[in-house]
Amino acid sequence: MIDKDFLLTTETAKWLYHDVAKDLPIIDYHNHLNPKEIYDNENYRSITEVWLGGDHYKWRAMRAAGIDEERITGDADEKAKFDAFAETVPQLFGNQLLHWTQLELKTFFGISDLLSPKSADAIYEKANDMLKGEALKPRSILESQKVKFLGTTDDPTDDLEYHRRIREDDTIDVQVSPSFRPDKAIAIDTPDYREWLGKLEAAADGKIDTYDKFMNALYGRIEFFNDMGCRASDHGINEMFYAEADAEAAGAIFDKVIREESLSEDEVAQFKTYTLIQLAKKYNEYGWVMQLHIGPLRNNNSRMFKELGPDSGFDSINDQLVAQPLSRFLDRIDQEDALPKTILYTLNPRDNIIMATMAGNFQGGGIPGKVQFGTAWWFNDNYEGMREQMKTLANAGVFKNFIGMLTDSRSMLSFTRHEYFRRILCELLGEWVESGMVPDDRELLKEYVEGICYYNAKRYFGLESE
Repeated sequence: MIDKDFLLTTETAKWLYHDVAKDLPIIDYHNHLNPKEIYDNENYRSITEVWLGGDHYKWRAMRAAGIDEERITGDADEKAKFDAFAETVPQLFGNQLLHWTQLELKTFFGISDLLSPKSADAIYEKANDMLKGEALKPRSILESQKVKFLGTTDDPTDDLEYHRRIREDDTIDVQVSPSFRPDKAIAIDTPDYREWLGKLEAAADGKIDTYDKFMNALYGRIEFFNDMGCRASDHGINEMFYAEADAEAAGAIFDKVIREESLSEDEVAQFKTYTLIQLAKKYNEYGWVMQLHIGPLRNNNSRMFKELGPDSGFDSINDQLVAQPLSRFLDRIDQEDALPKTILYTLNPRDNIIMATMAGNFQGGGIPGKVQFGTAWWFNDNYEGMREQMKTLANAGVFKNFIGMLTDSRSMLSFTRHEYFRRILCELLGEWVESGMVPDDRELLKEYVEGICYYNAKRYFGLESE
């Protein structure tokens, strides 16, 4: 299935992919990789460890295929879990997991056979044997995939010890940058908020009993992250919020949190809005990119949430209205000419055109694509979803300035998702050329593909000197 021209049906698409996109380096500006894994650079125990551990995409599919939880997240041994996934894959026609799986097998292990119960034993044995060598250690994978930059996802209280070690190790060529993810800082309506606040106090080395001290602690962590090479913040927003508030109101709400008093929904929204606005202005001072991931409905299965915790495959798409609160939030920051470069991601494809047109409201400052409609995310990260996101962006904005793909992954084998994206991009442009929708100008087409696959992100995240 994964042959040389996989997904490429026109001569223009084949030329664009093989001669332009294929060998470009990778900037993976949003993922959930563990920097310790890169620094330690140890062999993986098995393909099950590197492939199935923590991968809620696969877990979700396995459940739908009728696999029992024991062989997904339970105590079954690694071979049993691998076999369970092998049972699942032949059932996935039309699901991007089929393509991702076969791309990873072909790229890293030279295996072209469909993973199935019939091929599982041979694939397991060959993959595990290859994982014992140098070529499939974490750093070797990064080098073979031409990864130049990784943006991880990190809580403000993290000590970033392994980011520091990587920075100080001259033998590691890839730049591993923390991304500031302060979701827990503004989640004052969660039961464990006071526990998290204690972690912030430890990281900031000081008592936090007022809003001013709280914000100063966050600003201090932003400075620390910046010193460690941070280029971006990242925010997971289940429902976009906006409620007018000032420093006095935020301070009074924070005092109620300290006294462990109950909060109204309006107070929670006011605190989140005001605090995130202040953080955004600070990001702008440092030249960071602000990423807003909007629209998941999390932990739907309460029974399984109690058993397995978050990020276990029980999230789906939310349908709350987003246009007005997002507009007011961005506009409030822009009124002070303090809006940082911003990427808007939506989990609900219904909102694609909303995000694409919203981004157009806040361009400027001489920055190409200052506000981006981000790449197809999570449930949209598939063949049709990526095409629809790019077509919507092209219809409503300036496609040439798009900053392209990311993995959003916890697996070191997931960099083939950039290949998947690049093939889809080249196929889309090839279709446009051969239908007469855009000119057959090879020099201009080359600029599009090189920019979207690599150079636009390099510029956008300020990596030109790296």
